[in-house]
Amino acid sequence: MPPARSLLLSAACAALLSGLALAPVPASAAAPAPAATQAAEDAELRALADRLLAQNAPEGAPGIAVLVARGDRVLYRGARGLAEVELGVPLSPDQVFRIGSVTKQFAAAGLLKLVEAGKVGLDDPLSKYVKDYPNGDAIQVRQLLDHTSGVKSYTGIDGYMHESIKRELNTGELIAVFKDLPADFAPGQDYRYNNSGYVLLGAVIEAASGRPWHEYLRETLLQPLGLAHTRYGDVRTLIPGMVAGYARRDGAVLPMAFLDMSQPHAAGALVSTLDDLWRWNRALHGGRVLSAQHYREMISAHGKARHGEYGYGYGIGRMPMHGRLTYAHGGGIFGFASYLLYEPTSATTVAVLSNDESGAPGGIGLEAIARQLGAMAMGAPYPPARAVPVDAAALASAEGVYRLDPQRAWALRADAGSLAVQRIGGGAPQRLTPVAAETFVYPDGIARLRLERDGTGKVAAMRYFADGEGESERSARSEEALPAR
Repeated sequence: MPPARSLLLSAACAALLSGLALAPVPASAAAPAPAATQAAEDAELRALADRLLAQNAPEGAPGIAVLVARGDRVLYRGARGLAEVELGVPLSPDQVFRIGSVTKQFAAAGLLKLVEAGKVGLDDPLSKYVKDYPNGDAIQVRQLLDHTSGVKSYTGIDGYMHESIKRELNTGELIAVFKDLPADFAPGQDYRYNNSGYVLLGAVIEAASGRPWHEYLRETLLQPLGLAHTRYGDVRTLIPGMVAGYARRDGAVLPMAFLDMSQPHAAGALVSTLDDLWRWNRALHGGRVLSAQHYREMISAHGKARHGEYGYGYGIGRMPMHGRLTYAHGGGIFGFASYLLYEPTSATTVAVLSNDESGAPGGIGLEAIARQLGAMAMGAPYPPARAVPVDAAALASAEGVYRLDPQRAWALRADAGSLAVQRIGGGAPQRLTPVAAETFVYPDGIARLRLERDGTGKVAAMRYFADGEGESERSARSEEALPAR
């Protein structure tokens, strides 16, 4: 439903591509456009990127860096904002950022390299590598990869992210933080995104390789692929090109809070650059990292990790972008936010990095920036949201509570010639743009809400289209009273 999606996602869905389209597609697969047409399309994309940066990265504040590429050709590389607010140092697209949970696809690929080497089995029990983990005989390695293990996420422990996250911990000490917490569900019986599973995955890598997880990734993936700026983000080391990270409170820019980077572990402790992430996409999705079998395993959604035809693979999400299957992941960590996207049929990469942990304060968010640019780069841009007048009485008739399930419901209210939607129990209201009598576009310019009326003309439900079309979620109108604003 409304953008509280963390790709992490659950990022939503549309028509599934054929099995052939799931394989890596070389940049030359699509017929080239005539030179004049190509130049016009490139100029249009650059204008959109400049506009999105201007709208989402205020001057004199932390900023956003963006790269868009089709195959081996960079279509746009740019940045706006400050790398160091205190000194007024401008942000540049070649600087180094924490990438948070985008780390997970590197860890997943590293684990699959161990599978290919015969040192790990996807169906192996966790207990083979972490000897004393509770119920470790029932948890499979593959369930750590796709968040179906049921282990409790340590980053969700009340208060943990305030003080405990500052401690330097080794792998065993970090596992001890959450190992005795009750499981969220039995292994394989549900899907819930969590960071503890990737700490355990790091422990499996260490047990099977005999190396610290990040050293193993450096030796096995990063160095061979020439990713010179992608590394463990050790806070006790000077990292050339590293930008400062920031947070916000009541709109004011503040230095980021401290966390020891031993704790994000294989779930989120790498740093990188736009160009390294582009090269990583080209290598991973171009068949230079994994065998065809294990690449297919990584990008597929299995069991409870499926969400319709999409869902979560191994360290990477499957989501629609204007009706095409894409592989994507976001990251959020103290001081920074990130988003990396790949669309296979056009070999389009979009990488977006921010040194503001809110991503795009007051803007549309890094995911929406990436998706808008990706759709434009693949030649199928999202349509602009052009407002149309809507009858005030029709808007008033839609006011009410709409419930998807016992845990999730939304309030719709008339708001200055349109509707505003708000998740009940959390989240700020979002003012929608009416583009037809019963259809409204979210601030990200992508997601749409459509009203459904019954035979009497009464609004009976609302449908949420995360990709603006295709699959939707239907929330029925409830008899509950609208909560106070």
